[in-house]
Amino acid sequence: MKLPVPLLLVALLIGVLPAAAQRLFVTGQVVEAQSGEPVPFASIFVPKSTAGITADLEGKFKISLTGSPDSLAASALGFLTQRKRLSNLPQQTILFRLKKGGGVALSEVVIRPGENPAFRILREVQRHRKENERNALSAAEFNSYNRIEVSMADIPKSLANRKVVKDIRALAVRRGAAAAADPDAPLPLFASEVGSKVYQKYSPLRRREDILHKQMRGAGPREGSVLSQMLGSNFQNFDFYPNWQNILGKDFISPIADGGRLTYDYDLQDSVFVDKDWCYKIAVTPKRPHDLAFKGTVWITAEKYALRRIDVVASEQSNINFVSDLRIYQDLTPPTDGPGLASRTRLVMGIRPYEKQAALRVRFTTVNSGFVRNQPHEAAFYDQPIVSSIMEPGKNGEASGLLTGMLPAGATEGYFDKNRPDTLSLSERQTFAVLDSARNLPSVRSTLDWIDLFINGYKRIGNGDNNSKIELGPIINTYAHNDYEGNRFRIGLRTTPGFSRNTVSQAYMAYGTRDGRIKYGLRSSYIAERRHWTVITGEFRHDVEQAALLDNDFLQVDNNLFLAATRWGRFIQGKPILRDLMTLSLQRDLFHGFTQTITVREQNIRFLNDFIYRRNDRVVPDITLSEIVLESRYAPDETQVQAENRRRAIGLKRLPVFTFRYTIGARDLFTSSNARYQKYNLLVSHSVSLGHFGRLNYRAEGAYAPDRLPALFLKIPLGNQTPFYNANAFNLMNYYEFVTDRSVSLRLDHHFEGIVLNAIPGVRALNWRLVATANALYGGLSSKNQRQPLDMQGRPQTPLPTLGKLPYVEVGYGVENIFKFIRVDFIHRLTYRNAAPTGPDEPAPRNFGIKVGAQFRL
Repeated sequence: MKLPVPLLLVALLIGVLPAAAQRLFVTGQVVEAQSGEPVPFASIFVPKSTAGITADLEGKFKISLTGSPDSLAASALGFLTQRKRLSNLPQQTILFRLKKGGGVALSEVVIRPGENPAFRILREVQRHRKENERNALSAAEFNSYNRIEVSMADIPKSLANRKVVKDIRALAVRRGAAAAADPDAPLPLFASEVGSKVYQKYSPLRRREDILHKQMRGAGPREGSVLSQMLGSNFQNFDFYPNWQNILGKDFISPIADGGRLTYDYDLQDSVFVDKDWCYKIAVTPKRPHDLAFKGTVWITAEKYALRRIDVVASEQSNINFVSDLRIYQDLTPPTDGPGLASRTRLVMGIRPYEKQAALRVRFTTVNSGFVRNQPHEAAFYDQPIVSSIMEPGKNGEASGLLTGMLPAGATEGYFDKNRPDTLSLSERQTFAVLDSARNLPSVRSTLDWIDLFINGYKRIGNGDNNSKIELGPIINTYAHNDYEGNRFRIGLRTTPGFSRNTVSQAYMAYGTRDGRIKYGLRSSYIAERRHWTVITGEFRHDVEQAALLDNDFLQVDNNLFLAATRWGRFIQGKPILRDLMTLSLQRDLFHGFTQTITVREQNIRFLNDFIYRRNDRVVPDITLSEIVLESRYAPDETQVQAENRRRAIGLKRLPVFTFRYTIGARDLFTSSNARYQKYNLLVSHSVSLGHFGRLNYRAEGAYAPDRLPALFLKIPLGNQTPFYNANAFNLMNYYEFVTDRSVSLRLDHHFEGIVLNAIPGVRALNWRLVATANALYGGLSSKNQRQPLDMQGRPQTPLPTLGKLPYVEVGYGVENIFKFIRVDFIHRLTYRNAAPTGPDEPAPRNFGIKVGAQFRL
């Protein structure tokens, strides 16, 4: 039967419409199931068909499908294929999470006659290095966007059953976030986005970052803390042109280093375009898997032999603790624009304390744009390395909260949703959705409080970050036991920025069950000006201390771990005293890296136990000293980060740090003028990279006291009569074995990393590292100070022991990284080997000793 034309058209439309309705547009991403990291160049296809595409470098894909496919699959070499069911929606988004297995990577064997062609390219890279590296610029500035994402992966069952984990998983299910809902998926913890303007100056190296926008999600640090100030691009500034890359305090050799052929194998794989630049693609592989080296790919431009792109992973067998994964990707600006600056950087770290424990994964993404070259600012412009326009106090002087006061005037809370310079992946979008609500979960807030207590040592009292005005701590100092005080109990308080943004006050009270004394102290600091960090500090302390530590002029008063350790064990050997200390100090940065401190202090010392001091054959029960101390500290390349009402030095210093201290004082200030004295101290400390041979730390100190002083206030080198290694002591010297009023000391501590032990089969698997030490002391006593004795009650008086013409020298060697924490040192005494005991009940100094220590080193 012949249909009329209108009916024929209707029939044709009915046949066509279903086909049009079946066109699907699918976007998504392919990631590793355990880590959440992208799987680059994965295959996306419809099973049992020829339809398919390849994902990009970030694992992202877009595919248009016709017909009525019921599923879509993803596969990649080394991973199991995964299928996802498709719905009837015309536009869909899918996240593939591939598990490892199901594929074997085949090694490629390439035989070429003559020289490896990659060597010629690398020689050209070195020949053009001065014109391509950043140091060829006088200055650079650019806009920077930095995103940090923190998650927990490979969570064991014992941890997966914790309430805080279950609550976040349940929240992800409610939000439809496959990136976090599956039991084996990485658990999102924290994310931040920071927008800033970066100013970089070369020769001398100076850097400033103005933070303009910031938003934090999830279980992150308190707003205004030191960590929150480090979330910008200031600390992901990789430059692969120098031969050695200091990453996490470890010295990795660059894949394009001069002499890199000693560490790497190179393979010229292809020539490809990177944007508009024709590049050589070169694969790099470490010759020895335990070396601190990278495996991956570098792209070198064919025109100017400049590094254009690098994508590398630290060797899985590198001798580095706790870091299970380390990946760096970086795109540099085209060489036609000038020396290469990083336009995009991605750093991924996996941190795992031990096997079969959860791993913490941290992902940094930095996107830079708007580059301006060779327009330096005046030197003072760079004095403050981090300037935040969003950290000003809120009303009534209170610190700003997470969502209030964080953004500059005119900005909205969704600033990055409208101004983000790159596109979030599907996994990131789902993670951000979960984190926006996770911080409000009671179990998450409780966990954050415990993490804050563990890291900072203080427990906030009250509800909410901004409502808390007082902190309890440091918790580590709460209890100690020693042979003089017995059980020592201590309670301490500290004010928070919620109390005052410009003032921090600390107070404590302690009690010893054996000596029965109540001790107490109060310390308060006022920040008068922030640009030059001008701080006025006053302190009063009434406490039992060790006379052996009185002359530690450069003791870090804020080092809670060291101070807590001095309260344990054999306290009497350090000669206990009761000290009343009153100080008033003014600190100010005079120019970049140079800090001047003026301190006025008075201390009254009462001798305890049977330890006494004699003057003119008369026992003196106590001594009062009044002093003015001038301290100058110069750290030319140190980065100081201001946060809340404190600041902290961070990062590795390439140049030495110099500290000079001049003290002028008097015993019993209102007596005759001959009781006045002066002291001079100079300290130089530095950490030096020796390339393949590890890293050397040295500390040189000189001390001079030209006037007569009580023995306790002369230079008494710190000995060590314990079985534990002490990096700040002469480990085979007894307490009070030598006393000097003029001395020079040098301490060397060299870490070979794995360069020696990695070459020994069997030992290599233990990841042990060789260490070497050397301590030397040279000095003596003037005749005016030799006449006074240092003795104990009821014992014969003996002159002060001092050094002769020979310096005191001890050297050692040992192994560190035993079980990742233990260090064992074998130490030999080279001089004064027949030294007598320092007292009737004291052992004779040993010429050889084995010391054990615990340390935390990556």
